[in-house]
Amino acid sequence: FDYLRDNMAFNASQRVQRGLGFAIVDEVDSILIDEARTPLIISGPAEDNVSLYQAIDQLVPSLELEEDEENPKDFTIDEKGKRVALTELGHERAEALLASSGLLEDGASLYDVNHISLLHHVHAALRAHHLFRRDVDYIVQDNEVVIIDEFTGRMMTGRRWSDGLHQAVEAKEKVAIQQENQTLASITFQNYFRLYENLSGMTGTADTEAPEFDQIYGLEVVVIPPNTPTMRTDNPDQVYRTIDEKFAAIRDEIKASLDQ
Repeated sequence: FDYLRDNMAFNASQRVQRGLGFAIVDEVDSILIDEARTPLIISGPAEDNVSLYQAIDQLVPSLELEEDEENPKDFTIDEKGKRVALTELGHERAEALLASSGLLEDGASLYDVNHISLLHHVHAALRAHHLFRRDVDYIVQDNEVVIIDEFTGRMMTGRRWSDGLHQAVEAKEKVAIQQENQTLASITFQNYFRLYENLSGMTGTADTEAPEFDQIYGLEVVVIPPNTPTMRTDNPDQVYRTIDEKFAAIRDEIKASLDQ
């Protein structure tokens, strides 16, 4: 975050970070591979009407998800990228819903410059309802929406989604809606650590990611053998068709171990 703040400084005297000479990263595969595209963001308050999130939240459940092209509906979703897109039918339906609620003038388009923020709110609400799940992507605690880290499963108290998404989730969960933030500066882990002249790291699981380390960062993975021979026996995976068959196999394995 010092790097981002330095890039927002108005003069050199306000910069605090030294040159990026050498970095040693712990759990390097988690930071440089798993969370490589995770952005580090500095945000600030944006002027917005929080009541608009509540109004839009009441309208988006009327829009229908298009699951196949042969049966056109109002919008499509990209679960991997966590994005939504209104179809042509969806634009017309959304404009009609907004007009009936008094949020859009009759005959006006969502693509008009004066109304583009309404389209932003509709997209945020659709993402909140269809792509972000309670007790998976976030939890509700003490009347607040708390983000869950997708890699560690830990609560990220104090962190908020940007671009109105967090407010849309708050409206969906009927909790107090806080002011929207706007992104002032941003950089991903991958782009930040590539700025270092020398980069290294340690982890117990880097060997399987060796091609990515070489391709993205130009780093060679060196395997350091254990101090003493490992006592663990790696048996082949056993895959079962049903959960009942799995539990039956576990029961039989436990019984066989006890009988020995």
